[in-house]
Amino acid sequence: MVKVGIVGGAGYTAGELLRILLWHPNVEIAFIQSSSNAGNLVSDVHLDLLGSTGLRFTGDLPFEEADVIFLCMGHGKSIEFVENNNLPDGLKVVDLSHDFRLKREGNNFVYGLPELNREAIQKASLIANPGCFATGIQLALLPLAAGNLLKGEVHIQAITGSTGAGQKPTATSHFSWRNNNLSAYKIFEHQHEGEILQSLNQLQPGFSEGFNFVPIRGNHTRGIFVSAYTRFDGTVEEANELYRNFYSGHPFVFLSEKNPSLKQVVNTNKAILYLEKHKDKLVIISITDNLIKGASGQAVQNMNLMFGLGETTGLNLKPVAF
Repeated sequence: MVKVGIVGGAGYTAGELLRILLWHPNVEIAFIQSSSNAGNLVSDVHLDLLGSTGLRFTGDLPFEEADVIFLCMGHGKSIEFVENNNLPDGLKVVDLSHDFRLKREGNNFVYGLPELNREAIQKASLIANPGCFATGIQLALLPLAAGNLLKGEVHIQAITGSTGAGQKPTATSHFSWRNNNLSAYKIFEHQHEGEILQSLNQLQPGFSEGFNFVPIRGNHTRGIFVSAYTRFDGTVEEANELYRNFYSGHPFVFLSEKNPSLKQVVNTNKAILYLEKHKDKLVIISITDNLIKGASGQAVQNMNLMFGLGETTGLNLKPVAF
């Protein structure tokens, strides 16, 4: 059994982790830390877990009880946490924040996109879990980069659910503003662009064409719908073969023959891709659940790889669909 600790246990990503890990056959929850909820029942915060667990939050950090910890804190908090705590040798860490995703001197975290870095993840002790937008966009573009086929500007529009903004209500996430509404934000300057370009250059060194990303706040709760297009000289049949070959052996990425709908992936660790060719442009649709494949499910996928478990263990989740 893998003993798991969760640091920052009150937010959406921690709640999704618990929903998955409580039913994971190879996991035992060692502790769930939350400074603001210490002593409270976990199900009092994560109401969907009522009847599923009697665990309580703790304010302590008993690292010695865990084999791996998941850091589910806000951006900027994980670096501070790692610097201020003496983590035991052998303790593995999966960080769900932005803090360790970009390579820099002294950063020993492996970027945890299994479809890109599976072998490195299997050997790693420190994992930087990818961002939600970054996951869907990279899965849409990596096969082209691997074939050195990103030869023109890339244009991307991606719509995310409100849970991508976190659990604490803000001016652009509360119901009365978000419902029946759409808005663009951080146009061409979203924080996930750095990790996306880092991964594209890992496969296609020197990629420097225009990368144009427009993020959209959707009026739904969860799920990311990415539509991307770029110049492609081959046929759509050749593109589909390229994508099938690239994702062969990766159990959560599926190529659809039909234009997909977001509900097909909500509540799952799946990514569904769909391709169309229009004149000289290849259009790629990529859909994921921002809280599962875009966050907590992918974190569990990384944990499975780190501990030599089956990659899909605990993650065979069915979409709600209706």
